[in-house]
Amino acid sequence: MATSTSTYPLTALARTTDPKTMLRRFLGLDAVVTAGNGVAYAAASGALGDFLGVDSGLLLGLGVGLVLYGVGVGVLAARKSPPAVAVQAVVEVNVVWAVLSVVALVAWLSPSTAGAVWIPLQAVVVGGFAAVQYAALRELKARR
Repeated sequence: MATSTSTYPLTALARTTDPKTMLRRFLGLDAVVTAGNGVAYAAASGALGDFLGVDSGLLLGLGVGLVLYGVGVGVLAARKSPPAVAVQAVVEVNVVWAVLSVVALVAWLSPSTAGAVWIPLQAVVVGGFAAVQYAALRELKARR
């Protein structure tokens, strides 16, 4: 099978040239990271809130939401053929999360030094998930 030049970097990341497999792997990784982050936020909201300089109630709420979202993304990743509209929704939610993380940092949060490093770092990771998921979805559509 010929590899598209546009997806070469993705094939290296996903270790496959099949866009459906790439997409499912990127969704699965997103699900694991997101749910894991959510569990940490929810289970240790007080300690993490103190460490990051973020309200523990906010972290608890975000944690529960992230666990639910991560489970939903995991269910999508487990499907043999994830529906394009659902994948596009995941990409869009990830973009919104990344942008709002930076806006929150600048506009209304006053985090500790650790929080000032963590918040943009997780925004970059989530934005990266959006980028690779979008690229894999685009390649999948192009091959149909």
